[in-house]
Amino acid sequence: MANTKHILVTGGAGFIGSNFVLQSIAAGDSIVNLDLLTYAGNRANLSRIKDSAAHVLVQGDICDANLVNELLREHHPNAIVHFAAESHVDRSIVDPGAFIQTNVQGTYTLLEQSRQFWSKLSHDERRTFRFLHVSTDEVYGSLKPHDPAFSETTPYAPNSPYAASKAGSDHLVRAYFHTYGLPTLTTNCSNNYGPFQFPEKLIPLMILNALEGKRLPVYGDGQNVRDWLFVGDHCTAIRTVLENGRLGETYNIGGNSERANLDVVHTICSLLDELRPNVSIGDRRKLIQFVPDRPGHDRRYAIDASKIARELDWKPTVSFEEGLRWTVKWYLENAQWIENVRTGAYRDWIRQNYEERIVQ
Repeated sequence: MANTKHILVTGGAGFIGSNFVLQSIAAGDSIVNLDLLTYAGNRANLSRIKDSAAHVLVQGDICDANLVNELLREHHPNAIVHFAAESHVDRSIVDPGAFIQTNVQGTYTLLEQSRQFWSKLSHDERRTFRFLHVSTDEVYGSLKPHDPAFSETTPYAPNSPYAASKAGSDHLVRAYFHTYGLPTLTTNCSNNYGPFQFPEKLIPLMILNALEGKRLPVYGDGQNVRDWLFVGDHCTAIRTVLENGRLGETYNIGGNSERANLDVVHTICSLLDELRPNVSIGDRRKLIQFVPDRPGHDRRYAIDASKIARELDWKPTVSFEEGLRWTVKWYLENAQWIENVRTGAYRDWIRQNYEERIVQ
């Protein structure tokens, strides 16, 4: 591929997608950004490039085949990076149908329109075109404490509607490579954290609740383990795979930072007690309250990222301690962004999913 790329990004106003768009624009790429701008998609994430001629934001649905076809014909990208997805496990338990629609049907629509577009390109354009699908480690299921980390050859064993929908989309991408020759790449990442993450996820939810002296709901015994990956490192890895990955291959992307959820919450409390002490709140660890576990809660995720390190010379550069401190500071410094995303619908969801568990 050429060093400078013209990319169609789906879901580029969401958490990971917006970080990728900002990083790519800074690197000199041009972006057409297709995002439905649902609750987790936010124009404010892209305010830094609102006047950039290199970025076009289109509000629309990846399930809309006519729209996808129109964007491909009009903008003629040489790459597609597919972030758009419903991604919160708890929401998938409440409404699995939305996850099947977006993650499976949406990915199929994007693949099929991309195949039709790619098949009509010139030989050189076909050779350099890429379709990169961003997925999750949750497709692999759950690990026991001493099991080896997930590798690219770990059998799929999804345990939530979200994970199952992403597994289905991964299989579609693989099929389009093997059946049609569409030049695809897939990445499976561990848990991301960093700026612009919607505050339904563990780290931003705990930061904001602890900042305000609210209870900190922790599922089960708090010993569920995740491998934490700073979003900036993730975006760099995606760009590396897009540039140099072998066609048809899958690359696991991890942060080499396994932590139990309770340890993450303790660290957040300590950082806030240091950075924003509050006499009336006191020691924020006292705000922790264990709540009934989510159904089918996977015990442990861990990523073996040796393939991307070996083949593409990528490794994470931000330690968990460093990245979490940056993240806490970002939320402290962006009160207006927080206020804008905490709508009535958001508050209803938090009440339903967390507060009602606390009173049980």
